[in-house]
Amino acid sequence: MNLKRLFIFIFLLSTGFTYGQYTTLYDSYKNEGEFGVAIGGAHYFGDLNTRAALNRPKFSGGIYFIKQFNNYIGLRVSGDYAFLAYSDVYSKNETQLRRNLSFNTNVWEFSLSGYFNFFRYIPGVTGYKFTPYLSLGAGVFSFDPYAYLDNTKYYLRQLGTEGQNIDSSKKQYGDMAICIPFTFGFKYSLNENINAFAEIGYRFTTTDYLDDVSTNYAGADAFVLTHSDGTQEVEYPAYYLQDRSYETGTPIGIKGRQRGNSSQKDAYLLFHVGLSFNITSYKCPTVKAIDPSQLH
Repeated sequence: MNLKRLFIFIFLLSTGFTYGQYTTLYDSYKNEGEFGVAIGGAHYFGDLNTRAALNRPKFSGGIYFIKQFNNYIGLRVSGDYAFLAYSDVYSKNETQLRRNLSFNTNVWEFSLSGYFNFFRYIPGVTGYKFTPYLSLGAGVFSFDPYAYLDNTKYYLRQLGTEGQNIDSSKKQYGDMAICIPFTFGFKYSLNENINAFAEIGYRFTTTDYLDDVSTNYAGADAFVLTHSDGTQEVEYPAYYLQDRSYETGTPIGIKGRQRGNSSQKDAYLLFHVGLSFNITSYKCPTVKAIDPSQLH
C-alpha cells in the first residue's frame, strides 16, 4: 500500500467512525414519550365577550402524557383546569353595558389528541433539541357557571335564568360538554431528560352556556310566584340574576327580547408554559467491522 492509499484509508476510516457514532446514536435512541406539567392563563369567548378581547385572563394549569410512536408522531392524553370569568362591564357596547350580566366557572377538561413534531427531536443532541409541534383531538369538560348577588354565590344553571325551569320547551343545559382542542407550541431540550415548552390551545365547544347566556329573556313575571291566597312573591335569587339591568337603569329584560346569541357556541383559550420529562429507551447497536481489503 503506497502513501496515497494509506492516506485515503485513514481518512475514510476516521470519517466512517464519526458518521457511525452519530448513526449509532440516532438509531439506538428511542423516545417513548414524556410527562408534562404546565401553568398559565385562560380566557373565555362568548356572549359576554363578543369581540374576542383578551383583557381578562384567568389562571389555568394542566398535566399530560405523550406516547411517541416515532420522532414525529404521538398520542397525547391531557388533563387541564381553567378558571373562566367575564362581565358585561368590560364591554364597549352600550347594550351589553346595560344588560350588566356576569359569570364565573371552573372548567375541568380531559382530552385525547393526535400529536405531531415538525422537526426530528432528540433531547440532548445538538441540532435536534428544538421543534414546533401541534395537536388536534377531542375532549370532554365540566362547567357550572355562577354569579354573586349581595356577596352571596349562586349557581346559575339550577336557577333556569332563561326560563328553563318554567317553559317546558326549554331544556335545561347540562354541566358537561364536548370540546375540540387545537394546540400549537414549541419545545426545547434542556438536557437528555427534561424539556421546556410553551403552547397555546384553542377550545371549540358544543355549548353556548359557559356563561349561562344564550337565547332570550323569560321576562320578570316568569320569576314571580303566586300563592293560593293571591299574594305574590318574587323567586329569589333567580328574579334578580336573570336580568341585572335594573342596576344600570330601567330593566330591559322583556319576555322574548334577545339575551344572547344562540347561533354561536362559546369557546376558551389556554396559554401554558412548563416542563416535561422524557421517557426513553436504548437498544444495543450492531457494529459491522470494516474490511481494509475492500479499500484497494
